[in-house]
Amino acid sequence: MLPRKPTAGHLARRLAKNGLVVAGLLTGALGIGAIGYHELNGLPWLDATLNAAMILTGMGPVDRLATPEAKVFAIVYSLFGGVFFLSMVAVLLAPVAQHLLHRFHLELDERREGRRKHDV
Repeated sequence: MLPRKPTAGHLARRLAKNGLVVAGLLTGALGIGAIGYHELNGLPWLDATLNAAMILTGMGPVDRLATPEAKVFAIVYSLFGGVFFLSMVAVLLAPVAQHLLHRFHLELDERREGRRKHDV
């Protein structure tokens, strides 16, 4: 007996679940960056959040960094941001990749099952 085919509804639920996980992690990473820029460079909260978002997406900082501490923080945060951004894309796309692989595997199983019935 073959396993059930994955449905579009199942894929949508998994995408939504992974989207919520990514949104939570993104909020945390953005918060860490905003706090760092606010505390170490003295930026207002909106500017600190803007700088954190720009670094996190790989665009680069908007404001000039004044203190050595802020520069070190920016180095560490930008290295973290590069890995984080790619990881979040992978988490978002994982259900799609699994869905495609599962469907492909089922199609191969169905062909094998069909050949076995035909050969008998």
